[in-house]
Amino acid sequence: MPDKPPPAVRARHVFVYGTLRRGGSNDITRLRPEPKFVGPARVAGVLYHLGAYPGMTLGGPLVVQGEVYEIGADLEAVLDEIEGLGATPIDEYVKREVVVDVGGQAVSCLVYEINPRYTVAAPHIADGDWLQATA
Repeated sequence: MPDKPPPAVRARHVFVYGTLRRGGSNDITRLRPEPKFVGPARVAGVLYHLGAYPGMTLGGPLVVQGEVYEIGADLEAVLDEIEGLGATPIDEYVKREVVVDVGGQAVSCLVYEINPRYTVAAPHIADGDWLQATA
């Protein structure tokens, strides 16, 4: 009886909107294992300026500009560490799953949403584009 092939691993995707975007201080394309760029995207939400980095809350009438990447489990673990969700988690970000339109295709993506208590005194970025706000 032939061996069964291993089950297919479902591709994971992440929507990045701040320092992880290409050209940002934590540019995801410099991380390993290397992600695969899927495309630019926008998500309904509000972007906040928190100093050296932004935070996004999901929902509402505004949009946040970002990029979608296909990632593996090892890179997801690296992202979790960057966002404070690793071995010693803090409460600044929560990892959520949202459906994002990427070039007309619905893609289920991880997104790191800021805990709203960190945005109380933070200014929001009206155009939803972190890279433009810090240029």
